[in-house]
Amino acid sequence: MICILLVAGHGTVLETQIKNDVTGLYGHLAGVPKALLPGIGGRKVLDFWWETVNTRQLFSEVYLVTNADKYKHYERWATANGFPVENVVNDGTTTLEGRLGAVADLELAIRSRRLQDDIMVIAGDMLCADQNFDIAQVIRFFRSKPGELVIYYELEEGEKSSSRGIVEVCPDTHRVTCFLEKPQQGRTTSRLASVVFYCLRRETLPYLSRFLSLQPCVQNRTLGLFWEWLINEEKVPVFGMKLPTGFQLIGQVGLDDYTKWLARYSAKQQGSAGKPISYRSYARVGLMGNPSDGFHGKTIAMTVSNFWAEVTLTESQSLVLLPHPLNDPTEFGSLQDLYCISCKEGYLGGLRLLQATCKKFYQFCSEQGIALSKQNFTLKYDTNIPRQVGLAGSSAIVSATLKCLMKFFNITDRDLPKPIRANFILNVETDELFITAGLQDRVVQVYEGLVYMDFSKELMGKRGYGEYIPMDMRDLPTFWLAYLGDPSDSGRIHSNVRQRWLNGDADVVQAMKSFAKLTDQARSALERKDWPRLAELMDENFELRRSVYTEECLGPGNLKMVQLARQFGSSVKLPGSGGAVVGLCLDSERLMAMKDAFQEAGCVFCVIVPFSPTTTSSQCRN
Repeated sequence: MICILLVAGHGTVLETQIKNDVTGLYGHLAGVPKALLPGIGGRKVLDFWWETVNTRQLFSEVYLVTNADKYKHYERWATANGFPVENVVNDGTTTLEGRLGAVADLELAIRSRRLQDDIMVIAGDMLCADQNFDIAQVIRFFRSKPGELVIYYELEEGEKSSSRGIVEVCPDTHRVTCFLEKPQQGRTTSRLASVVFYCLRRETLPYLSRFLSLQPCVQNRTLGLFWEWLINEEKVPVFGMKLPTGFQLIGQVGLDDYTKWLARYSAKQQGSAGKPISYRSYARVGLMGNPSDGFHGKTIAMTVSNFWAEVTLTESQSLVLLPHPLNDPTEFGSLQDLYCISCKEGYLGGLRLLQATCKKFYQFCSEQGIALSKQNFTLKYDTNIPRQVGLAGSSAIVSATLKCLMKFFNITDRDLPKPIRANFILNVETDELFITAGLQDRVVQVYEGLVYMDFSKELMGKRGYGEYIPMDMRDLPTFWLAYLGDPSDSGRIHSNVRQRWLNGDADVVQAMKSFAKLTDQARSALERKDWPRLAELMDENFELRRSVYTEECLGPGNLKMVQLARQFGSSVKLPGSGGAVVGLCLDSERLMAMKDAFQEAGCVFCVIVPFSPTTTSSQCRN
């Protein structure tokens, strides 16, 4: 592949304003081409692009196209920076009025140097906010697609779409369906801006001369209009890749633009360097419908602030995953100590969850055409969610890790919407780690709060996710939670129900439909604030579960907790896969007495503190 850096523009506005600046701050920059002005970190703007593409493993040659007016500047820059001077192409123009146009400059370089290879084209005078992105990812994505490639970014607040080439991109195929060069307001809702950063296949290069033959006026020989013609009229397959960063100093800009964006991007880079990023995700309790989420049912679940998993990401030289001192032990007091801990807690701590999330995140971004920065980091986690009691402790760690990665790499909700994020978390556990799980936990931990979920077969088959509706959390009654002090593996509770469901077992199929009906009734009770009816439905949920899973599968520990709660007149059910119970006791005196009874029985008991998404403690804590 060959790279061509375009710096042939005549930046008359910026040069004139620098020359006429009365402050004296920019006098030393008079006559300096835009690409050779100081960029982020003091490096020249062009220095960054040359360092980015100066890799023989990726490019066989790199060319620089400039004009006659600035040729000497770039010749000296090339000599000082190890750029082959013979690869500096002079287009012979000296004024803005006499310019060739970007498309003609590109075609000149290809024709004069007889280039017959795939081409990457970059404007060498663009200011890029991300000084660490991996250009190898761009090439890999280009080669994976049967067409050309345009790079785009999401416009920042305040940037007008009328100043950029705007692309509309199919989220499934990543094909650019429409390219609009500086569209008028209201013509498109897209905020995805294309920049002069493209990949062209060898067989597509003849389109450049065809376009030039159609455009005798130099004003129309822009790369934006070329892509608009190639995509909208010629229907050539062009794909889009997102860089989660910003680009500025494009085209004719003034001194105010230069100083503003240089200051903003420099401050952003300095402000983010070394600052830890921390996020929490919370345990959840299934209030109704579970475990039908894995069987096209409906559920209602709620996040609770009593228990959480927190992940912290810090930028570092190498990528490091730190083991948790308790959950990922590497030192033991003795062989007997190792034996006892292994028997009780097994061999699977949280470290594998961090690793699997990172692996899946990179895979997702690669497949979605999102180029990530070449930045390393250190990840560590902490959690107080009790293990093996069905409170979604594993998915909480995955969810918090994903939040940190999205923040660190500037991945937005548009790139990874909440419904898809829940699927992502589930896939980390099921595809990578073979953990038996359903979508309920991941959905409620992504949306947070009290959430109604419909996983109907029709919805899941049509769009890959269900209907997720956040519910009003004001004036909720007091729920309680109890769990076994020494739980068994909660995953065993699923028994053979899934296989029976897959086989079309009438009892199981009907049970899952009944769970869904109970959930709709519970939603109505919550909206009416009919707490006695909600308590009745919670009991019905448990009895239905007992009938389909059998007492043998539920286990004596779970049954004992249910029986104990009912002695105090409380409703009770399993909030997850087993090892814990959740209930609703409307009598405060009985609630306190029940707490004492659970504690005497060796269980841990607490009053639930619901977690609302409006609470700030789940937000970024950097």
